[in-house]
Amino acid sequence: MPSILPGFEYDIFISYRQKDNKHDGWVTEFVDHLKGELEATFKEDISIYFDENPHDGLLETHNVGKSLETKLKCLIFIPIISQTYCDPKSFAWQQEFCAFNQLAKSDPFGRDIRLASGNVTSRILPVKIHDLDPEDKALLENELGGVLRCIEFIYKTAGVNRPLRAHEDHPQDNLNKTYYRDQVNKVANAVKEIITGIKRHDQPDGEVSKEGIKVRSQKPKNRKAGIAIVSVLALALIVLGYFFIPELLKSSEPVDKSIAVLPFLNLSNDPEQEYFSDGMVDEILDRLVKVGDLKVISRTSSMQYKNTKLPLKEIARELGVSAILEGSVRKVGNTVRITAQLIDAKSGFHLWSDKYDRDLSDVFSIQSEVAQNVARELKAKLTKKENDQIKSAPPTTDQLAYNFYLKGNDYFSKGEWSLALEMYTKAIQEDSLFATAFAKRAKTYSILYWTKNELIKNPYLKAKEDIKKGLQLNPALSELKLAQAISYYHLDREYDKALKILDELKKEAPNLADVYAYTAFIWKRQGKSEAAANELKHAMQLDPLNAGYFLYLSYLYESIKQFDNTIELLKTGLSYIPDFRKFNLQIFYACLDKTGDLTAALNESGLREDEVQYQVYYYTSQFNKLIEFIRQDTTIQRDKDMQDTYEPKIFELGLIYYLSGNKTLCKIYADSAIAHLKSKIEEIPNDDRFYATLGKCYAFSGNDKQAIACGKKAVTLMPVILDANNGASKERDLMEIYIFTGNNDLALDKIEYLLSIPSDLSVGQLMIDPIFDKIRNLPRFQKIIESARKEMKVN
Repeated sequence: MPSILPGFEYDIFISYRQKDNKHDGWVTEFVDHLKGELEATFKEDISIYFDENPHDGLLETHNVGKSLETKLKCLIFIPIISQTYCDPKSFAWQQEFCAFNQLAKSDPFGRDIRLASGNVTSRILPVKIHDLDPEDKALLENELGGVLRCIEFIYKTAGVNRPLRAHEDHPQDNLNKTYYRDQVNKVANAVKEIITGIKRHDQPDGEVSKEGIKVRSQKPKNRKAGIAIVSVLALALIVLGYFFIPELLKSSEPVDKSIAVLPFLNLSNDPEQEYFSDGMVDEILDRLVKVGDLKVISRTSSMQYKNTKLPLKEIARELGVSAILEGSVRKVGNTVRITAQLIDAKSGFHLWSDKYDRDLSDVFSIQSEVAQNVARELKAKLTKKENDQIKSAPPTTDQLAYNFYLKGNDYFSKGEWSLALEMYTKAIQEDSLFATAFAKRAKTYSILYWTKNELIKNPYLKAKEDIKKGLQLNPALSELKLAQAISYYHLDREYDKALKILDELKKEAPNLADVYAYTAFIWKRQGKSEAAANELKHAMQLDPLNAGYFLYLSYLYESIKQFDNTIELLKTGLSYIPDFRKFNLQIFYACLDKTGDLTAALNESGLREDEVQYQVYYYTSQFNKLIEFIRQDTTIQRDKDMQDTYEPKIFELGLIYYLSGNKTLCKIYADSAIAHLKSKIEEIPNDDRFYATLGKCYAFSGNDKQAIACGKKAVTLMPVILDANNGASKERDLMEIYIFTGNNDLALDKIEYLLSIPSDLSVGQLMIDPIFDKIRNLPRFQKIIESARKEMKVN
């Protein structure tokens, strides 16, 4: 029986390995059921080529050229994917699967066709009867040019991986929860969708043939009367249009143009090439984030789904997007094959796919083409500037420099700063005109300066030098502008200059989450808590799984005493990123700040047993046990790691000995910390954080005058009027110094002040933190707590 469309021999070709049918006739049984399901699905008869005889002419002659002209010339190719099918040496693989894949691409319809819904799908419709080995899956995806999508007939229980049969005794025991009849029905429905799409291939949308229009003859009427009637109707339509058409246009639903780019599969058979496949995703994202008519999810969130088995629909739901771009990268020597496919997350259908086999020097054009195709398929409106940015010139023509740059980005994403700097430096050494590498290295230096990391000397000056050099090379580069804004924020605290650049970047790269996040950081420092929260929420829409954003927003809520919002936000963060332990610790502090109830806070937090033990020892003043715990617990050993920061572990031990009343050991640790902190101040004379900690250490050592002087110096360097966030922290440090030096009235003044502004001081802490033990029984202190608790109940 011929195909329902002229020029084709069959509608469906069933491809399989004979050994998968020889034992129990599974393929024969499947074909019989499929025929019955197709009869109930189509009005016309659907022809299937199924070679049940191993001596059929196609297999017997091996005359591939002639075979391709006949039996393989079909509308839909259904391979039965088994544990044995993916064998490059087998006839079914080479002369059927690969042959049809090439043949379909050259016929009038192409291998991938557009469905009635507007989605794109392949005419290869795999039916899978076994879970596959990774290498077999990679082989399939490499030939298909994208991620494998199958209709599965697999029965799975512990230790079982076999085809699902038509009459299972206990189908509910199947871990896949699939029923044979349902799966056959899915195949038939997919066949119908594909054939319908093929039939529509040559029909222009909305076109009506002239033969289909019949004009009914009418008797002549009075022309004047007709003209009058037409005029009245026209006037009425104009009036109706004036009032109602704008409203109809307003109420139309906007097209959802949101996308996440998932990590591309590394098919290079070399784990060391993982950075390259990840780098291709980064470069495509760098182009897409500049399109204002799209919502593009940032790398930090999309990379959470690397090697995930979560369904695309669930990933899209978590990220809040309508489309997913996925693909693979195979890099061999100086050649690269990149496949990409855009998938509608709701339906699972392909909107677009393509495969690129290029020389490495042409990899930038692939990135641009993919970004352009994504924008086109999502119907994004591109401005001329956005279009130019997508098609921008390569950042470097030196392949070795680009390779070092991609490795630097990979290390940067993992927080391995020294290795990132090493790679960026090598990239710049290879190509001294590589402006983007200067931008990324400057950003790294700025972060190292802010975190007081001693891996690199003089990161402040080096960041400034890189920005200056980069701006000389390409002042319009968005990455350089962001690096400059970050340097104004981290290095110079020139917030207005940083905000001006960030406002420019919102127009140039409207999907760059960091732009909104840094704006929020600055506004929080300027005391604009509500505006900062809204800006950070915008950043979280673009980067919803960024743990740092969750944490920072929780700090912001906590500083304005919105403890319930803080706790709810952190629990939401835990639902997405359950392994991020800082969420649990912050839930504990927020609960403690809210109630002052240690037991309730511990129960709510979900802290580990060792973390609970630390908090119990501290807040119940079991300081000897706490000191022993710190010395023995490897999770809190920070001698080496913390020596480059403003609160070394020796300071932590000095504080605990001070609270325990052991003045001798307190002084020993305090003096050691003082020597360390003074050496840091010699390097960076005006760092408020070093002065604040130094002041506390002087207090522990008994030098009250120098303690207060250092505390005041920190406040002078970082006043609240300059920085509402860090300024409040300096005021709190001075408050603690006043307590440690016995200046109770000055300490109480500071407590009242801190409770009146956004700060991290709360009533709960006043009630339970041992730091306040020496003043807790003072009448004025009790009155402050009582007043603050009433204020909390009112609000």
